Amino acid sequence: MDVAASLSNLFDGFGTALTPTNLLFAAIGVVLGTAIGVLPGIGPAMAVALLLPVTYGLDPTGAFIMFAGIYYGGMFGGSTTSILLNTPGESASVVTAIEGYPLAKRGRAPQALAAAAIGNFVGGLLGTIALVLLAPVVASLAVDIGAPDYFAVMVLAFVAVTSVLGRSRVRGFASLLIGLTFGLIGLDQMTGQARLTFGSLHLADGVDVVIVAVGLFAVGEALWVAAHLRQTPEKPLPTGTPWLGREDLRRTWKPWLRGSVIGYPFGSIPAGGAEIPTFLSYVAERRLSKHKDEFGKGAIEGVAGPESTASASAAGTLTTMLTLGLPTTAVTAVMLAAFQQYGIQPGPLLFEREGELVWALIASLFVGLVLLLVINLPMAPLWAKLLRIPRPYLYAGILFFASVGAYSVGGQVIDLLLLFVIGVIGFVMRRFGLPVLPAIIGVILGPAAELQMRRALQISNGDLVGLVNSPMAVTVYVIVALILAWPLLRRVLPRGRTEEKVMSS
Repeated sequence: MDVAASLSNLFDGFGTALTPTNLLFAAIGVVLGTAIGVLPGIGPAMAVALLLPVTYGLDPTGAFIMFAGIYYGGMFGGSTTSILLNTPGESASVVTAIEGYPLAKRGRAPQALAAAAIGNFVGGLLGTIALVLLAPVVASLAVDIGAPDYFAVMVLAFVAVTSVLGRSRVRGFASLLIGLTFGLIGLDQMTGQARLTFGSLHLADGVDVVIVAVGLFAVGEALWVAAHLRQTPEKPLPTGTPWLGREDLRRTWKPWLRGSVIGYPFGSIPAGGAEIPTFLSYVAERRLSKHKDEFGKGAIEGVAGPESTASASAAGTLTTMLTLGLPTTAVTAVMLAAFQQYGIQPGPLLFEREGELVWALIASLFVGLVLLLVINLPMAPLWAKLLRIPRPYLYAGILFFASVGAYSVGGQVIDLLLLFVIGVIGFVMRRFGLPVLPAIIGVILGPAAELQMRRALQISNGDLVGLVNSPMAVTVYVIVALILAWPLLRRVLPRGRTEEKVMSS
């Protein structure tokens, strides 16, 4: 598909996204996403997971347009908590807190919030433009990918996500194993044999991904916070209406552009989301800034760059999710679950089979970004007041909405029991430092990976060579091997250099 065809489809998408009803859905999504994302400890992933059941009564187009608003609204909310409360709403906002909170303590909270909001807008805008231009190309190339190639790419996603996230690889793979186990529950897709159902007919269809996502994210987080509630919670810093002066604009426009360039490629590959690119953006701004003495004390470049990077990375993750059906972040994992709820499977054929829906979704990303600025900049003082909600009330409300959402999935009491069992598992995972994302990826991609592996083995009559019989599969497995071997190589290489120095001396 050429650029002209992509632009033509995008304009058709705007025709759908700009109808009054869909504009209302986008605005509701932005407000809801920001309101939930701005609360302490709740990032975009939990915001989307909590609001997933809300969209069940909508048609797919309206539902995904609302999700686009929730996605970007939740990201804006995560940066707000980082700046005003030094509590990142998600992992991508951790770097923002390094400079954002000191900047707010110096009385420049409005400038920090404006730099973050406009950074989100610029990064999201440039990233979404790249999505428009590149996604159809990636999808057309991916049509020719066979079962061995798909399985190899999914193995890469498993390994990359578990290796990048968390404090140790063992914990990452343990989390992945938990998710893959959940994915096995139900009837075998090929033989119809019941697996891990324990005689329950309700489990024959498997555990709904929405229940797993809400349980691990919302319930697990609520139980964790309840077990660690402070007696005297930190109060947020006061804020005014966000704005930027001429000097601030001069210092931030380059970080906004650089952040977009850094963020999108990292988001497009299965590398664990925005954590690495936001850190790289921060390091780059620290080296390139003329105000190095301000870093650590509140440098506005340290807010502008990483926020733009995170937003562009989010557009990159959507590229991978829409074209290959591979979620590489918690938010896209939950959004993939939303697609599956409507019987839609993202992948190479999505642009052909559901073209109208996809282009309306992409157009709504642009609409959501504009609404983010128009609605949220004036409302920043209101969002700051939400931070004063006592945490016991806040997390009690989260448990209530999570329960209502889980019950609405199938209308069965057993869904509530499953929700809280999975929530306890999420609590235990946090207790032992297991990242949640690999488990979600395992639940969603596990059955698909199993299906592709068995197809490849059927084609090769059970010969394992059938898994590596294409150049793409071999290349992907080489990358997997490098990712797994890199920690060992990193230890060996410096030692080898020092031994050479000793020998030469």
